[in-house]
Amino acid sequence: MPKTSVIIPALNEAGNIYSLVQEVQAILPGDVVVVDNGSTDTTAADARAGGARVVSEARRGYGFACAAGVAACPESDVLVFLDGDYSYYPADLLAIIAPVLAGEAELCLGSRFLGGIDPGAMPSHQRFGNWIVARLTNGLYGLSITDLGPFRSVSRDWLSTLGMREMTFGWPTEMLVKTARKGGRIVEAPVRYHNRRVGQSKVSGTLRGSILAAWYILGVTLRYA
Repeated sequence: MPKTSVIIPALNEAGNIYSLVQEVQAILPGDVVVVDNGSTDTTAADARAGGARVVSEARRGYGFACAAGVAACPESDVLVFLDGDYSYYPADLLAIIAPVLAGEAELCLGSRFLGGIDPGAMPSHQRFGNWIVARLTNGLYGLSITDLGPFRSVSRDWLSTLGMREMTFGWPTEMLVKTARKGGRIVEAPVRYHNRRVGQSKVSGTLRGSILAAWYILGVTLRYA
């Protein structure tokens, strides 16, 4: 059977990570890897207590954390990326991995717009920015996606051919556009999105975080076009 690993980048998610790991294990028993990206709280200890393998990546950056998770799963066939803020429903994991496990796609993206967004979970500026960049990506790369969210699954063999190098918030976008350029099959699966359980989002929770994320995502979208 193909081996699946769930990689969860996390930075100061002590209030969320234990319950998230426990729920992931209940839905998809197996390998759960939490990448502690320099947390100053008990994220790493809580993740271990929840049953996850913990990998440390001191270099701050979403891409650095994702790359460290990939390196920690050399024998996995399918990799799933899930944020550590508990804003996604782990129950949607099965829908995310199904197309890749079945050999129907190299990359499956979780679409919040297809699955549903709880009131207040995604600020209006984030919705608008996501819509703009999704339309731009569709036009530049011949796609028809609805969302640029980070919840996704990918074939590890395929990912190894992409030469990933964006170590910021641009990592998920790089994976998408390089897959499109190489002719990989991309599908979407509906996923639900709700307000994070504890704390404030590092992206949508502040204007600075939103602007930085948009800058990196837009830059990567244009760079590989």
